[in-house]
Amino acid sequence: MPKDGGIGASTKRREDVRFLTGVGNYTDDININGQTYAYFLRSEVAHGKINSIDTSAAEAMEGVVKIFTSADFTAAGGIPCGWQVTDRFGQPMQEPKHPILAEGKVRHVGDPIAVVVAETLEQARDAAEAIELDIEELEPVLNMKDALKDGATKVHDDLTSNLCYDWGFVEDNREAVDQAIKNAAHVTTLELTNNRLVPNPMEPRVAVGQYSRANDEYTLYTTSQNPHVIRLLMGAFVLAIPEHKLRVVAPDVGGGFGSKIYHYAEEAFVTYASKVVNRPVKWTSSRSEAFISDAHGRDHVTKIELAMDENHMFTAVRTDTYANMGAYLSTFAPSIPTWLHGTLMAGNYTTPLIYVNVKAVFTNTVPVDAYRGAGRPEATFQLERVIDKAAREIGMDPAELRRRNFIKPEQFPYATPVAVEYDTGNYHATLDKVLEMTDYAGFDKRAAESKARGKLRGYGLAHFIEACGIAPSNLVGQLGARAGLYESATVRVNATGSISVFTGSHSHGQGHETTFAQVVSEMIGIDASQVDIVHGDTSKTPMGMGTYGSRSIAVGGSAMVRATEKIINKAKKIASHLLEAAEADIELKDGKFSVAGTDKSVDWASVTLAAYVPHNYPLENLEPGLEETAFYDPANFTYPSGAYVCEVEVDPDTGKVDILSFTTADDFGNVINPMIVAGQVHGGVAQGIGQALLENTVFDENGQLLTGSFMDYAMPRASDVPSFNVDHSCQTPCTHNPLGVKGCGEAGAIGSPPAVVNAVIDALQRGGFKVEHIDMPVSPSRVWAAMQQG
Repeated sequence: MPKDGGIGASTKRREDVRFLTGVGNYTDDININGQTYAYFLRSEVAHGKINSIDTSAAEAMEGVVKIFTSADFTAAGGIPCGWQVTDRFGQPMQEPKHPILAEGKVRHVGDPIAVVVAETLEQARDAAEAIELDIEELEPVLNMKDALKDGATKVHDDLTSNLCYDWGFVEDNREAVDQAIKNAAHVTTLELTNNRLVPNPMEPRVAVGQYSRANDEYTLYTTSQNPHVIRLLMGAFVLAIPEHKLRVVAPDVGGGFGSKIYHYAEEAFVTYASKVVNRPVKWTSSRSEAFISDAHGRDHVTKIELAMDENHMFTAVRTDTYANMGAYLSTFAPSIPTWLHGTLMAGNYTTPLIYVNVKAVFTNTVPVDAYRGAGRPEATFQLERVIDKAAREIGMDPAELRRRNFIKPEQFPYATPVAVEYDTGNYHATLDKVLEMTDYAGFDKRAAESKARGKLRGYGLAHFIEACGIAPSNLVGQLGARAGLYESATVRVNATGSISVFTGSHSHGQGHETTFAQVVSEMIGIDASQVDIVHGDTSKTPMGMGTYGSRSIAVGGSAMVRATEKIINKAKKIASHLLEAAEADIELKDGKFSVAGTDKSVDWASVTLAAYVPHNYPLENLEPGLEETAFYDPANFTYPSGAYVCEVEVDPDTGKVDILSFTTADDFGNVINPMIVAGQVHGGVAQGIGQALLENTVFDENGQLLTGSFMDYAMPRASDVPSFNVDHSCQTPCTHNPLGVKGCGEAGAIGSPPAVVNAVIDALQRGGFKVEHIDMPVSPSRVWAAMQQG
């Protein structure tokens, strides 16, 4: 059994004390003496030419400090994109400028046009209403396929078309895949949509800029998942501020799900404006504003084809996808439908030939970027839905068809045809586990009980694999990443033995302050309460890449391990001197250094004190202090996987879907804190259920967002989700990081949507309805309509 506070213990999250008692420090809690307030005037049309902006009346209003337009940013760069994709013809993607404030045109509802800075938020809002705009409304481009037709209106006049890139992967496989599909014994085809989602973290975005004339330094307080990256992008590419003059602080962050990874215009604005007005400038997003200013997720339309031989073995997969970029390229947007999606199309299976084509398209909609799972949910949904459809077409049990095509345990490490190599896994084990947990053999009896009550019961299975802990830097650099994807840690041991760990990873709900402390305390053998985790401030922490892509423990935790190993090695040198023994004979266990084979020992605190009071050891060989830094760049992604089962009841009279149970069997490798892992799965599954049954972003023909509030955008509520039954006992440790861990933060959102939809289709088909597919969200109206047609 794990000791209290160490690796493997379900230690309660220490940070929850301040969150639950209302003493957390979020960005909106930060108020600086003399601060002003910013209000963004945003476009009410999806596409239009700005003929004039008259701010004269607004400037004369009470409390107005200054009004800014694009003319104030002529020296600033555009918001940079962090990933360049090269198309299948060897050409770089089209990359239009993304200005801080709209220049000449507005390109989506919510595009910022002007900003009022005033003494109060109310005064800023009132003045914004007094700004007179002359905007010539243009035809919006909304449908991706229409956007690529000859003569289509262009979102960006300076581009050749609305096509960002036409990407093919693996291009050398294209002809072989076509031939395999042509010669297949059976081909299953499915057209589907990965619906556009609005992230909606609990805390809306906030940015506070502060400039100090005393030392010519800027500070930005912001709701960010990666403050160092914001400092790099904004300082180097947007505002030309030397990094040593720019501090970025992300205090407590109330959720992100990807939407707080990116550098946004509002961050650059408040930083710049604070110098111009010589006062702090604060902007707080409203919830309605977040719907039209935060990066959205998903929004893919796909045709997938699965070929099988006469033994029902998969021989080829071919997909054609249209991926919506929105009006501008968000920070990591180009990588989501390509390298984070196409490379996962092998799934858990031994399919020898795969070809993925993606056309990324500009439209007059809110920009789209990574949302929990980021490309992997899109790939998994395609694959697991087409496999389920194929099983029905050939009359085979869906579980058996998957099992027949699984990569076998003895085949690892397994090189897929889409350029990634899975190091470990046991997909048979997770499938067997979830079938056992859900009493698969007893489902027919449960279905009969539902039928007796006038309901249709369905059993939906999905398997998934995820590439996370995104890295290594040299690989992603070749694929177009414009940043390294390492992580860092500094471990500072205080004289009395307590420890401060400074990490480039940043928490927005994952429980880093608990799990990271568990790792360090386990290695040294001290209580976890003696370890403090410091993050979120670029002036304190070493350069790091932040938190996304389920990389925190696999990459950030590994950096801590490496730094702590350096600490232990130096501490052993000090202990060897104190114990008058050879360094090679010194052992560390349970916070005590001892000489192997003897009873001579010295405790941790005595060694750390000696490090800072070096009266008696040779300074020519051993310098004082006990502080070390490590940067960790992983050799590969980690590949968590799992089997998910959803059971539903469908009301045939109304189409309403009720989820009766949801069960997960995941392989996350070694687990640091089982309770936190379970919580991560719970949250991911809830979001996946939201996508599958409820959430959908809808624009009308004029580009107006019809689902712009919680009145119209259906977020899941407690009554929409069951109690989850989660398991992570099927562990195959990762082979290339020192902890043997795999990511767990996104898994629930990846495996759940196909499990839910598969369950609904299963229920309808058992009820005699010839329904093969319903696009998400599988709402009552869509289910009812499908039943009327089938």
